[in-house]
Amino acid sequence: MTDFPEGMVWLVGAGPGDPELLTRKAERLIRAASLIFHDALVGAGVLALAAATARCISVGKRAGRHSRDQATIDRLIVEAALAGERVVRLKGGDPAIFGRATEELEACRDAGVMVAICPGITAASAAAASLGASLTLRGLARKLVLVTAHARAGETLDLDWHSLADPDATLAVYMGKAAAPDVSRQLINAGLPGETPVALVENASRDDERRFHTRLDLLPLAARTALGDGPALLLIGRALAPPGVTDPARCRPSTLARHGLRGNGA
Repeated sequence: MTDFPEGMVWLVGAGPGDPELLTRKAERLIRAASLIFHDALVGAGVLALAAATARCISVGKRAGRHSRDQATIDRLIVEAALAGERVVRLKGGDPAIFGRATEELEACRDAGVMVAICPGITAASAAAASLGASLTLRGLARKLVLVTAHARAGETLDLDWHSLADPDATLAVYMGKAAAPDVSRQLINAGLPGETPVALVENASRDDERRFHTRLDLLPLAARTALGDGPALLLIGRALAPPGVTDPARCRPSTLARHGLRGNGA
């Protein structure tokens, strides 16, 4: 392959999990790789596309179960490329969106290793597709904001909540399940109405996907009771009103109850 010689690294977006959501280029690169370093959340269906002779090594980081620190991952990638491997660094979603791509790009460039990015479908896009919803909506959501709720151990979630509490935006919160109470409280304190619609999507695009509609003031309850152990995305904004709600700005608990919410205020 002229664009994948020996000794090169491709950072490849594995998408949200469904192998059919891979780009054609991503599939081609995965098949051509001699060595694949993959995230913990990359599904078996994606890894099954690798050549029989390829080695697949998990370097995934999950909360509480870190198998490699970032510096070690950087070193492994560079060493493999310098040894003449065709290296794919397979990342969930899109490598350039909360994918720690900068560190790996810099490590390769500093070592004189050729490196490039193959983009992938990010979780927010997959979640919206599963919901049958648009992340933007004329007159209601003119802006899309992506943030991560992941914070280092012992650190608080430090975000510009007043900027994020924009009623004319859709807010996508990655890795937001554990931080849901903080997200709800901070956004409401910053002025976003408690009745603002929220959609929670766990394992977007996978066979075990879960989808749930709630509202911002009921988000902590929903995140605690409606989801399992998989990674979850929070989509917040008037564009995310559940089907049948004709006025997203007035998303009432009684309406949400008809869409599956049970608990305080429902």
